[in-house]
Amino acid sequence: MPVITPRTLSGFMELLPAPQQQMERFLQTLRETYSLYGFTPLDTPLVESAEILLAKGGGETEKQIYRFSKGDADLALRFDLTVPLAKYVALHAGELSFPFRRYQIGKVYRGERAQRGRFREFYQADIDIIGDGKLDVANEAEIPAVIYTTFIRLGLERFQIRVNNRKILNGFYAMQGLSEQSGDIMRSVDKLDKVGAGKVRVLLTEDVGLSEAQADEILRFIGIRGSNAEVLAALEAYQGRNELYDLGLAELNTVVKYLAAFGVPETHFAVDLTIARGLDYYTGTVYETVMLDHPEIGSICSGGRYDNLAEYYTERQLPGVGISIGVTRLFYVLQEQKLLNDNLNTAPAEVLILPMTQDLSAAAQAATFFRGCEIRTQLYTEQKKFKAKMGYADKLGIPFVAFLGEDEIAQEKISLKNMQTGEQQLLSLTEAANVILEDMRVRGNGKLIRG
Repeated sequence: MPVITPRTLSGFMELLPAPQQQMERFLQTLRETYSLYGFTPLDTPLVESAEILLAKGGGETEKQIYRFSKGDADLALRFDLTVPLAKYVALHAGELSFPFRRYQIGKVYRGERAQRGRFREFYQADIDIIGDGKLDVANEAEIPAVIYTTFIRLGLERFQIRVNNRKILNGFYAMQGLSEQSGDIMRSVDKLDKVGAGKVRVLLTEDVGLSEAQADEILRFIGIRGSNAEVLAALEAYQGRNELYDLGLAELNTVVKYLAAFGVPETHFAVDLTIARGLDYYTGTVYETVMLDHPEIGSICSGGRYDNLAEYYTERQLPGVGISIGVTRLFYVLQEQKLLNDNLNTAPAEVLILPMTQDLSAAAQAATFFRGCEIRTQLYTEQKKFKAKMGYADKLGIPFVAFLGEDEIAQEKISLKNMQTGEQQLLSLTEAANVILEDMRVRGNGKLIRG
């Protein structure tokens, strides 16, 4: 029988055990942080009816979606977590309590061209707060607090959450008589960080059809800079000319006011009028988060406010606000930039028990004792030479090896070796467990990302 060459499809990430442990730490931190803010976990099917996923449909979505038939069913793999959330809330609205706060971490699929840092299968981590009919703007101030706490807990320190409001932009374009072109303008402006002001000016004049004076006025407006207080003060100069603009400015002031109360220092957020989020989907506050020392990476967390989550599935008005982290892409970038903390224990166990006798009963009992102390424990049972057994522990990076021979069994003790320092002690099981637990506590204080 011919041997098939093993391979992983392009655009699909497959990690070795040590980085997989780092990825698990990443996901665990997200789950713990989201739960801290009162978000409930949610899981939805990977496969949905194509009709459900493509309700909004068209354009790039239809080109990128993985779509297939099974019998008479027209099916597709989910391409994000927002559309399945919309279906879920529309389907279960009568059974849910609003505001409905959920987090979801799961894989999504997009058949786009695979390239460095871009994947066809990848994890997204989303949080959303959904209201029934109305949703207070204070929720839009809490979302950046979740972003801030999440990245601080991961170990990222040099980042900035950039905040804007689409009503301000739409109101400003209305003042200029450009309401019909506002969507195209915002999609052009959203490319500012990637292509620069000169190229955006060309897009506005040649593609959108604005005059040079109009393009310059837009670039001048979105170019307002300074502290948050200075930017807000500059925006007040445009008040009273458009009702939508005034509403957006009031919402932005509220978000900025509450951010400090939610524990987000001003060093980590900025009012930035260039943030537009090119999707028409967003209707109020919008967010983008960037790593200050690696701006070339782009946004590592983005989202915003939307007026009606499930408009394609129900007539019930369900406004919401949410953000999304592209986990797989961010993890890839952190790996590539060598920003992951290699000092964290990525071994599958804290201790490896090596029985030195034919009878494994005492070793099995010791393993059971350690596991009862919440210590991850492996019991090595293979009949190999001592050097190979130690090499196994060393290659996996297991912090401790416990030897259990006839002398240890007779004394009801165990020989515990610290693989980092080489120190070996004869200890009772309780004493050994305490040594391992203290090491776990010290190692556990480390963050996944280097500062």
